[in-house]
Amino acid sequence: MSNPNPHTKATCYHCGGPCDTGVIHAHDKTFCCEGCKMVFELLDENEMCAYYDLEENPGIRINSDLGEKYKFLDNEEVAESLLDFHEEDVAKVTFYVPKIHCSSCIWLLEHLNRLDSSVIRSQVNFLKKEVYVTFNAEEGSLRSLVELLATIGYEPAINLGSDKKKKKTIGKPFYYKLGVAGFAFGNIMLLSFPEYLSINDIVDDQYQKLFGYLNLALALPVFLYSASDYYKSAYKALKGKFVNIDLPISIGIIALFLRSTTEIVTGTGVGFMDSFAMFVFLLLVGKWYQEYTYQALSFERDYKSYFPIAVSKIVDGAKEIIPLKNVVVGDILEIKNKELIPADSVLTSDEARIDYSFVTGESQPVHKHKGDKLFAGGRQMGASIEVETIKPVSQSYLTNLWNQEAFQKAETPINSIVNRMSRYFTIGVLILATITFVIWLFLDSSSAVQVFTSVLIVACPCALALTVPFTFGNAMRILGKNGLFLKNTDAIEKMAYSDTLIFDKTGTITLSKNATVVYDGEALNDEVKRWVYSLTNQSNHPVSKAIANSLQSDPVPIQYFEEYEGKGIEAKIDGHHLLLGKSSWVQQSDPIKALSTESYLAVDGKVLGKFTLQKEFRPGLNSLLTRLKEKFEMFLLSGDNEAEMERVQPYFEDRKHMQFNQSPEDKLEFVSALQKHGHKAVMVGDGLNDAGALKKADVGIAVAEDVYQFSPACDGILDASSFSYLDTYLDFSKKALRIVKISFGISIAYNTIGMFFAVQGLLTPILAAILMPLSSITVVAFTTIATRWAGRLIGSDQ
Repeated sequence: MSNPNPHTKATCYHCGGPCDTGVIHAHDKTFCCEGCKMVFELLDENEMCAYYDLEENPGIRINSDLGEKYKFLDNEEVAESLLDFHEEDVAKVTFYVPKIHCSSCIWLLEHLNRLDSSVIRSQVNFLKKEVYVTFNAEEGSLRSLVELLATIGYEPAINLGSDKKKKKTIGKPFYYKLGVAGFAFGNIMLLSFPEYLSINDIVDDQYQKLFGYLNLALALPVFLYSASDYYKSAYKALKGKFVNIDLPISIGIIALFLRSTTEIVTGTGVGFMDSFAMFVFLLLVGKWYQEYTYQALSFERDYKSYFPIAVSKIVDGAKEIIPLKNVVVGDILEIKNKELIPADSVLTSDEARIDYSFVTGESQPVHKHKGDKLFAGGRQMGASIEVETIKPVSQSYLTNLWNQEAFQKAETPINSIVNRMSRYFTIGVLILATITFVIWLFLDSSSAVQVFTSVLIVACPCALALTVPFTFGNAMRILGKNGLFLKNTDAIEKMAYSDTLIFDKTGTITLSKNATVVYDGEALNDEVKRWVYSLTNQSNHPVSKAIANSLQSDPVPIQYFEEYEGKGIEAKIDGHHLLLGKSSWVQQSDPIKALSTESYLAVDGKVLGKFTLQKEFRPGLNSLLTRLKEKFEMFLLSGDNEAEMERVQPYFEDRKHMQFNQSPEDKLEFVSALQKHGHKAVMVGDGLNDAGALKKADVGIAVAEDVYQFSPACDGILDASSFSYLDTYLDFSKKALRIVKISFGISIAYNTIGMFFAVQGLLTPILAAILMPLSSITVVAFTTIATRWAGRLIGSDQ
């Protein structure tokens, strides 16, 4: 019920703004609009009303004067330029929302579907202040979604420019606080020179008091403004019933300021306002350094987390392989069966069947026709197509897809360990500081506060927090430079804990390039050869590629194409039905004891013959497997039959460690069985017939050769030319984990030594404030140098 009040302007409980247009009374509270009331009820229903305690003013001011502000989003061309994806009724968009500030914001923004039924899902990246929203474009629109966010106080920053501006995590308010602290610190030092020079005796008492009060006046904005972020952070932590590092820092700041104020006001001393101001200033400098460090780390991660995928570009009718990063707007690309569309494009072929499961999680292919728009992240299912790119490749967008929730595995234990250590560490510091304070009250009460403050400040778990991202982030970059591209740092830790290696055979431990192909059967005329070449040229399977390379004929148009995992490929060409694959699939029976390396060809139901691949093992495989055998339990999963067992038996322990005639489902079940027995498994395959096993394994690595075949299920892509160095990658991951543990030891040793001197009163708060960021610098320097030193042998035979 609306009840405008002409006399006074009520304040909205949710946003804190005046109720200009009317007042809505509900739940014994007042609201300025239905949007605020609705958000409150949603938070209240889910016991999230601590949201209103997290800021000095409740909520965030709602922009109630939206009017026609977002009318431009009704323009279809403008809306499409902002969407990441739009296919039929499903659309995806990324918003930059600067006002995200706490856990309740995250909860609310990840439950937008409770406020708008058109929202399918929403996910928040707190560090980047981004919200990823998938919504039903038939039920809602981009404009309605933006207006919803603005109504509930989270107005997104929309940039219509072609390049998105880099967001700064350190804003102007922080620099203002740093400037105030620096100004006060410098001037307090000037006013304290008589004390520094021990000339108080020749300065009148009235001037001493004046200088003292001037110091207090200068220190007050430092206490109330410059240090305010520490108080807010500590308060939020206490409201959330946990402790963080800002809590002891806040206590130290307050204790030092109150003691100095008391001495100045009572005339019992000159106080420590110079030390206080310098202390806060150094804390802010250290905070700036850490923020700057995280920004640099984030940049390195984003820069190196690109897809090492090559694509086939068509220039004047000829094909050339180019790296993904070299694709530009207007390029004509050939996309084969199951290959990724790297950038938003327009279909130039007659038709296509696009699988957007990598983008939306829905596996139902979408039929597209010439001139239709295709979105980055889709994969062609069927005969190869040609597309023209209309947007640059966004490697960060593709990386985000690779890391999306649908392909995430269980979290690693290291981060939870760090969080627990940091939490108990802080509690321990508070207890130790309190005990120290009590003891010094009896030993020397005048020094108790200073000692208390020093203990609180010198103990810092920040180095613990920096250890993992810096070590593993640097390790991921080193591995990437040497041919192993990982999607995130979790894979490094999982590699370090692995004790079991599982290899696929074809295209993994054997070469898929330059394999010798022998045909046995009815002679094939030129027309049939063109059919077979066109058929095999559609597939990225190592066997198909080898056969296509051996024929090298001219392609002909294909009316239909389908690839069946673990069985073969099928096509319709010039009205003829072609099958190529396993004997049991092509002939519907298996009267011959056929090898998996034999691919049978049938045209219109008649078997014409078979192609046999004489595959070679990769160079250096013998020495690689010999080295790996000393450290890992190894298994071979192959779609081939036992006829080739003798060739691989020397590398594996016994018959149980070699499984043949394995379908993709068999490989998946085998990996699951090993994990149930406590094994930490790394699966190495080609990413084609073993995608399920790659995803199930603790770490899945796809070996890439020629045009890189990307599998979203894998955790890493291994350049085939670097396969013989696999053991060095695994050794390096273990060294990286060891560096993390050593860094933990350095951090603990620093804190132990620092507190040892602090509790004895041998450490001033200023020195403690210097040492605190210095510990972070030490850890960063150590992890960087140690990781680079550990990686020096990567890419070489040890």
